[in-house]
Amino acid sequence: MKRREFITLLAGTAAACTWPLLAHAQQSERVRRVGILSAPADDAEGHHRVGTFQQELRKLGWIEGRNVRIELRWGGDDVERLRAHAAELVGMAPDAIYAVATPAVLALRQATRTVPIVFTNVGDPAGSGLIDSLARPGGNITGFSSFEHAIGGKWMELLKEIVPGIARVLVMLNPENPTSRVALRTIEALAPSFGMQIIAAEVHDASEIERAFAAFARGSNGALIVMPDAVTVNHRERIAALAVVHRIPAIYPFRFFVAAGGLMSYGTDPTDSYRRAAGYVDRILKGDKPENLPVQLPTRFELVVNLKAAKAIGLTISETFLVRADEVIE
Repeated sequence: MKRREFITLLAGTAAACTWPLLAHAQQSERVRRVGILSAPADDAEGHHRVGTFQQELRKLGWIEGRNVRIELRWGGDDVERLRAHAAELVGMAPDAIYAVATPAVLALRQATRTVPIVFTNVGDPAGSGLIDSLARPGGNITGFSSFEHAIGGKWMELLKEIVPGIARVLVMLNPENPTSRVALRTIEALAPSFGMQIIAAEVHDASEIERAFAAFARGSNGALIVMPDAVTVNHRERIAALAVVHRIPAIYPFRFFVAAGGLMSYGTDPTDSYRRAAGYVDRILKGDKPENLPVQLPTRFELVVNLKAAKAIGLTISETFLVRADEVIE
């Protein structure tokens, strides 16, 4: 046998042995199932942030169609729909579920106490009874908190700085959200030190939002604080528009409220927590338990101001204030 023919024979034999092994390895690689349940609206902003989570999973080696299958459900601010989707996802026996916002986590908690759940955009997971403590969550739930209750004092401070005469503050919240209820109590406790009267507006839909604005606008020297929740997120454009119509200075928890026409926001960048949540899901898929993954608090806050909205309500914001802003939308 010639030397060239012998080498060709060896190469062919090696390939014949190797390819079945590779094919078998690919066929035997376990495909994991990850559920996603999002309470905020199925809109461009929501898709962008959930897309960030999925992109980060890919960077960590989880490729859809190869080693992971992702089941995505949008619940919006419909509690019954969230519960139905939560039950559906749990019924699929996923390896982990990523939950966006407190209502989604609450729905999942009713459906399972065993499937690992990683959350973002939950303000007070311990106070809401979702975990035992930040350091040791216990159970099947862990994740990334979106804000601390002390931020309520910062919201009032910023409002008072741009409009010193503020005496009344409408706090818009979904009463079904336990995080919002706890945050409201913190704001009410701090309000006297700012010389403010707090008026809570419990809203579930657009009509209640409209009525809350109409009633509050009858008075003077008012301002608005909007709590983070699926209801307020899903109706953010309408809330921002009504604040302009009634010439009420308002502060929001996230930048995308300001991008929708709101005056200013002070809070975390939720996109960052979506990336970090993918890291926790990765660790769970590799064997870690949620009870051993501490809940993490936000580390960076950003101030965003919309000058167009300020002009629309007849408000002039000082250069000193604007210099401190992380972003100014003109």
